Amino acid sequence: MPKVIKLGIAKNNNQKIQEVEKIELLSGKGVVEDRHFQESNDARTQITLIESENIDYFNKKLMIGETKIEGKNLCRPCKHLQELLNHEEIIKEFIQKGGLRCEILVSGIIKVGDKIKTI
Repeated sequence: MPKVIKLGIAKNNNQKIQEVEKIELLSGKGVVEDRHFQESNDARTQITLIESENIDYFNKKLMIGETKIEGKNLCRPCKHLQELLNHEEIIKEFIQKGGLRCEILVSGIIKVGDKIKTI
């Protein structure tokens, strides 16, 4: 069964992503303390999952720990990630593997090691 391997947030744009042990999700808003957290947030930018292999769950509802999320659209790799990792080929390598942008349906905490289940 898939599980959470790493969690990361960046409090500001162009800031290095900080690895954390747990995050708090608020429905309709996003990840608390992350740069994309907003009072009324677009469903496609609330949280992004990046998989260690291709995501087969696109457009399915998922439970991660105590939270419930729904896949909205694929997250294409970007120049920001390429520059952050200082890796020239990252965009080519991550095409169709970048991640999944999701809407938070039920607020809660996600911790490293939490199981990921489809519902």
